[in-house]
Amino acid sequence: MELKLPLQILSEGNFSNIIHHDVYQCLLSFLIACFLSIISIPIIINLSNLLHLTAKPGFRSSHETETPTLGGIAIFAATLIAYFLWPHSENILDSNLISLAMTGVIILFFLGIKDDILAVDPTKKLIVQIFASLILVAMGNFKVDNFYGIFGIHGVSDFISIPLTVFIFIAIINAINLIDGIDGLAGGISLIAGLGFGIWFIANDHFSFGCLAFAMSGSLLGFLRFNFSKTSKIFMGDTGSLIVGYLLSIFSVEFLSLNVGYLHDPNAYFNAPIIVMVLLIVPIFDTLRVFIVRIFKGGSPFIADRNHMHHILIDNGLNHFWASCTLWMVTIMNTTLFFAFHGDITNTASLYIYIGMFGVYMIFAYFLKRRVVSVKKRKNLANSHSFNGDDLSSSNNILRDL
Repeated sequence: MELKLPLQILSEGNFSNIIHHDVYQCLLSFLIACFLSIISIPIIINLSNLLHLTAKPGFRSSHETETPTLGGIAIFAATLIAYFLWPHSENILDSNLISLAMTGVIILFFLGIKDDILAVDPTKKLIVQIFASLILVAMGNFKVDNFYGIFGIHGVSDFISIPLTVFIFIAIINAINLIDGIDGLAGGISLIAGLGFGIWFIANDHFSFGCLAFAMSGSLLGFLRFNFSKTSKIFMGDTGSLIVGYLLSIFSVEFLSLNVGYLHDPNAYFNAPIIVMVLLIVPIFDTLRVFIVRIFKGGSPFIADRNHMHHILIDNGLNHFWASCTLWMVTIMNTTLFFAFHGDITNTASLYIYIGMFGVYMIFAYFLKRRVVSVKKRKNLANSHSFNGDDLSSSNNILRDL
């Protein structure tokens, strides 16, 4: 079907062409999901406050008041409603995969709800995540079975591809969960990545995945309107981060699977693995750095602390919006620079560059953390001097009265 601008179609008096065109269905799903998210979140906020389903500030918290944590319900509902408005029957394989994916999404939705309300043991959470991932991997033959020439490796056996794919799911799900520490960060990064994947899926006629990516992105845009609010704030909670992380995992694996034909398809990317890593550079780098630092200090990598990059930026004086915006721009700039300069660089060379960038990131985070520590020391020293001065002044006043 020829792609015309919406205004051109409306001027011809043929509104039904917009409704039945795959591209416009994806755009409408984005807008509808955003609208549904916006109108449903105030209801969730009121119910959460009424039932006291709120997060209390703690030592890792970047908020000062009790805040509802069930924003993931709106993301879940808005994404699914906006996606299922259309039949998605043209590509049967894609539709079948997404049907299986919905099973995993629903499982993680209930896991997230329970965790947000009652808290779930981390081991049990991991087991459920693995199970949700295996639904797609085992039943949908959904796996990463090609290394795109990294270290000279191309096709790999199921013995490697199945555990690798499950690992990718678990890594991305938990990386999104870990960066959900300040307003707008997890939602904004996921919105950017979702739109990136969605545009490629649409451009290559995989409208089922494109529509799902756009629906998720629209729901996140609506959520961000309240996540940054001062009077009607809500967090996505584990419900939202698990669902969004799972969907981004699906988009990543599907993107890698579809681009395997890059040798014969001019629209495919031979460096698809690097594109995925660049789009998700913030959660990947932050998770790796936090785990490395925790292990280096002799602690468990799974014990929570305030050592994430977003915490460091906040401690350096940025507010939530500017800290999140800084990390959004890191994603956008790195993605733009990659497409501008990657040229004919091999995937192995690109991976080395990526590792080098991680090294720069580690050094940058180290100096920012040292700055925080030095500022705190100066403040404590100043407070100590002020306290001693007050004591001396009080003593002089007492002697004068005597």
